[in-house]
Amino acid sequence: MRSWYILQESLQSAYKTVVINKLRTVLSLLGITIGIFAIISVFTVLDSLESNVRESLAGLGDDVIYVEKWPWAPEAGREYEWWKYFNRPLPTLKEYQELKRRLNKAGSVCFAAARNRTISYMNNTAENTLVWGVSEDFEKNRNMNLELGRYFNGFEIHSGKNYAIIGNKLAGELFENENPVGKKIKISGNKAIIIGVLQKEGKSMVGGGSMDEHIVLPIRFFRKFINLREESSNPMIWIKAGENISVSELKDEVKGILRAIRRLKPSADDNFALNQSSMISEGVDQIFGIINVAGWIIGMFSILVGGFGILNIMFVSVRERTNIIGIQRAMGAKRYYIMLEVLYESGILSLLGGIIGLFLIFCGTLIINNTSDFEIHLSLGNIIKGLIISGCVGIIAGLFPAHRASKLNPVEAISTTF
Repeated sequence: MRSWYILQESLQSAYKTVVINKLRTVLSLLGITIGIFAIISVFTVLDSLESNVRESLAGLGDDVIYVEKWPWAPEAGREYEWWKYFNRPLPTLKEYQELKRRLNKAGSVCFAAARNRTISYMNNTAENTLVWGVSEDFEKNRNMNLELGRYFNGFEIHSGKNYAIIGNKLAGELFENENPVGKKIKISGNKAIIIGVLQKEGKSMVGGGSMDEHIVLPIRFFRKFINLREESSNPMIWIKAGENISVSELKDEVKGILRAIRRLKPSADDNFALNQSSMISEGVDQIFGIINVAGWIIGMFSILVGGFGILNIMFVSVRERTNIIGIQRAMGAKRYYIMLEVLYESGILSLLGGIIGLFLIFCGTLIINNTSDFEIHLSLGNIIKGLIISGCVGIIAGLFPAHRASKLNPVEAISTTF
């Protein structure tokens, strides 16, 4: 009951402090508000950025191996030896066919290449659009959902039909309110008939991750106007692990077969890269680990300023209430009672500043989500983190004023005038 009484008294005292000394209180709370806003907004943006990156990486598939010329990261812990990778041959359709025929641990194998081209429909044009040329099983390696139309069948891919599947955002730009299915577009002067429209995927934080602004074509139609022997076409072979097959098992099999296809000697280094999404995710873990530490350091400076603001207001509050504290002590109030009263007040004021800071962050997330493609969310974890930080800052900032108040001599405190 005594603790509840102290809390009530502290709430009343904090309220009076806010009402009577509005300007001083606002300026003091501004420090903790800015501090919480700074540190929690940093964590909110970082968490949202990390979440978007990981969602984009998930689209690459954690059970898919990408056979390419260039590795996504340095191999075997060494530096990125670009001068060696430069002379490597590009993956070819023939190698894809051999891998598909020989692999036993693969669930699906496909060939893909991509290059930017200008797309046009009547008077509408989309420049630098990424055009994909794909073989069979591309949809098994890269999850894609159709909103309209259908996917290619085996005959259309093998015969090189001039069919296309278009991304959702690109469809909106070219066709506005029209149904794109059945319409003819031009890709660098080559006519293609749209047979499907992909569902919206949202913006990807990994290059080439989202298909919203891309076009997919059968590989044999694609190579009629794109040279697959040019590095700019970025040819690659995608291999998905079979059921109950680990990626490491599949990787070993792919490596052995591909070395045989390319007739590499046992002592020769691989002249190909076997990329996986885990190669990027490991780098992401390291990068965000460093950024989070930097976020804490930057945020703590802001919190420190807010803490000094609370410390200042509590010193003034104790000074103004010296007579009252003296009367309380003369009437038998224990020192811990006085300390708790001051600590409660400083904690409440600090929490109020923290709540205002969190509210401003929440408003900021709504504005960003409604004005950009980047989604950002204030998580429950960050809300709790903000409240804990602001509460702790308030208590720490109130310790010295509370200790000073509890040490006041009752007689001197009662007779003190300002």
